[in-house]
Amino acid sequence: MPRMYRVLAFWTGIFSLMGFVGGMPVLGLLFLGQAGMFFALSYLNLTERTYLYIFGVYLTLFMVGFSYWSVFMMAPGSGGH
Repeated sequence: MPRMYRVLAFWTGIFSLMGFVGGMPVLGLLFLGQAGMFFALSYLNLTERTYLYIFGVYLTLFMVGFSYWSVFMMAPGSGGH
């Protein structure tokens, strides 16, 4: 399971690089923070159950944040601009 967290760190790091290269520094920093979190968690040698609980909390927070942003922060009909 720690190796899977390193894989998550790798891919979020790639997304971070793409954000920086694409001129979206906020997105790049957000994914860079996630990559650092996954990388640090991978070296704690926790139990598999704990890793799954942490990932479940991560997904829950993502869905709450994404839902809040898409419902309350995005202007209707803006087309994402």
